[in-house]
Amino acid sequence: MSEHIRISEAEGAVMKLLWEKEPLSAGEIIERLQHQTDWSDQTIKTFLNRLLNKEAIRFEKTGRTYLYYPIVTRDQYMKAENRSFLNRVYDGAVGLMCAKFLEDEKLSESDIEQLQQLLDKKRKDG
Repeated sequence: MSEHIRISEAEGAVMKLLWEKEPLSAGEIIERLQHQTDWSDQTIKTFLNRLLNKEAIRFEKTGRTYLYYPIVTRDQYMKAENRSFLNRVYDGAVGLMCAKFLEDEKLSESDIEQLQQLLDKKRKDG
């Protein structure tokens, strides 16, 4: 995912559907989102067009149906969002962000073990 692609929270709702199951038709996307939101058909179609213009999704026309597929993976999206959040809120200071989360959140033994393994791997890999 190119760093210049910015997916809004609303567009992210469309992407989440496509990451869960692809391809989906516009009708399927509209039906699923209308159960979750109060968005109109036209609003959802606008989000689809924005995502197409950003090259976050693509479509294939099958008869009269347009099937949509994600181009941007969930992992690419999460990395870009994490980087954006880190820069916006913590001025890029990873240590400060981690410290703040660790101070404020309750962690299970499993969480602590997982974090320790990640830190050990980072130290080993340099």
